[in-house]
Amino acid sequence: MAVLDNHVSKPGWCCNNYDGNGFFGDQFFNPEEWIKGLARMARLVKGVTNVVGMSLRNELRGPKQNAPDWYRYMQMGAEAVHGANPDILVILSGLSFSTDLSFLSTQKVQLTFTDKLVHELHWYSFTDGRAWDRNVNDACASITSSVMNRAGFILNQGLPLFLSEWGVDQRGENGKDNRYLGCMMAVAAELDVDWSLWGLQGSYYLREGVVDMEEMYGVLSSDWERPRNPRFLQRIASLQSPFQGPGLGLFPQYIVLYHPASGLCIGQDDWLNTPLRLGSCDAPRGWTYTPQKTIQFIGAVGCLKESGPGQRVTLVDESDDRRSKWDLISESKMHVSSQSGSNLCLDVGSDGSTLVTNPCRCLSEDEECDPQSQWFRLVPRTRPIPQSIIP
Repeated sequence: MAVLDNHVSKPGWCCNNYDGNGFFGDQFFNPEEWIKGLARMARLVKGVTNVVGMSLRNELRGPKQNAPDWYRYMQMGAEAVHGANPDILVILSGLSFSTDLSFLSTQKVQLTFTDKLVHELHWYSFTDGRAWDRNVNDACASITSSVMNRAGFILNQGLPLFLSEWGVDQRGENGKDNRYLGCMMAVAAELDVDWSLWGLQGSYYLREGVVDMEEMYGVLSSDWERPRNPRFLQRIASLQSPFQGPGLGLFPQYIVLYHPASGLCIGQDDWLNTPLRLGSCDAPRGWTYTPQKTIQFIGAVGCLKESGPGQRVTLVDESDDRRSKWDLISESKMHVSSQSGSNLCLDVGSDGSTLVTNPCRCLSEDEECDPQSQWFRLVPRTRPIPQSIIP
């Protein structure tokens, strides 16, 4: 599927606040010409079924940006695309480099159509400035709140939100990117947003005057012959299938225990008293988090039980007095802590897959500690549980 994106008016590498391409009325951004161009491109791809949408303008920005002009021209552009091609999605970006749609919380766009309108968001580690220099739990909590206030609330209005740009340094050497990635994946899974990754390209013929510049955020190697980081692709594969929809609302909602550091979910091969392991999110176990703070398996009687520091987590009958109660602690709410008084949190064992409990770590203050092996998000899901994994 392809989305056409009107990126800049004057060709060149994008973007900065003063490049003349940032907002309506800038030196190289004539609104009337832009509207004509949108309509022409929409007509050009009419009937081309793999072109599914048009993003009206990439990363509006600069000193001239303001909400009244945004409404005026984006509404005109949306109607131009719809009039020329009623079959494709119309995608609207916000202000401040496509990071801010907060003005829509008080005033929605007014269009002659509603059933194909999408809003888009860009989110990188550098979007948040130096916020990732703090304790990772605190940073994830505050940045997630900011993302919801700037754009995530769109989902509560019943409209789709497209995370149309995100990405990380594929070499795995950027500390801020590594901190951001686990948090971003948890948010993307919980909200079940659609997304596109920056970027595919491993290098450029020419970028900013440099011949054959390598793209460290690119999925492909510099020669475009192999993945730059196969483990990264395995990790994000869980986000490529829907957790909740569309079209899945006929099934009862349950939760999966999602581990963003691996991109896997907690599952199990056998039944009571056998160790739990991480596995594919396409066929996970279904769980409920009960009012009594037990984590209970769906499909049979069983609850999570911790057995001590470094010990494997098992399932016990829900009537068993040994079953554990769990609470979501730390600012990120991704530390799943046993309430036995032992200060133990769900964790992943040294084999990289077995579920264990270890002393909760990196809960606050410490700026260097990495808590992500202990991060689990309780993600709502409405996909049917395969009958083959129900005991």
